[in-house]
Amino acid sequence: MKELITFIARSLVDDPNAVTVTERQEEDTVILELAVAKPDLGKVIGKQGRTARAMRTLLATAAGKENKGSRMDILE
Repeated sequence: MKELITFIARSLVDDPNAVTVTERQEEDTVILELAVAKPDLGKVIGKQGRTARAMRTLLATAAGKENKGSRMDILE
C-alpha cells in the first residue's frame, strides 16, 4: 500500500524526490503519512480535495482486500 501511494504522489508532483510515505500499523488499521514539498501540496490535494479523496479510496480498497482499515494523512 505504501508503494501505491508513493507511486501516485511521485507521478503528480514536480519534485518526486521530496515525496516520503511513512506507514504505521494500529490494531487493524494501516496509517500512511504522506509528505511532499510545500509547492506540490496543492497538486496532491487537488481541487476541492478530489485527488486526495481518490488516493484515499484506492488505499481503502487495497486495505480492504487484507481485511484492514486505512487512513492517509497529508503532512504540511
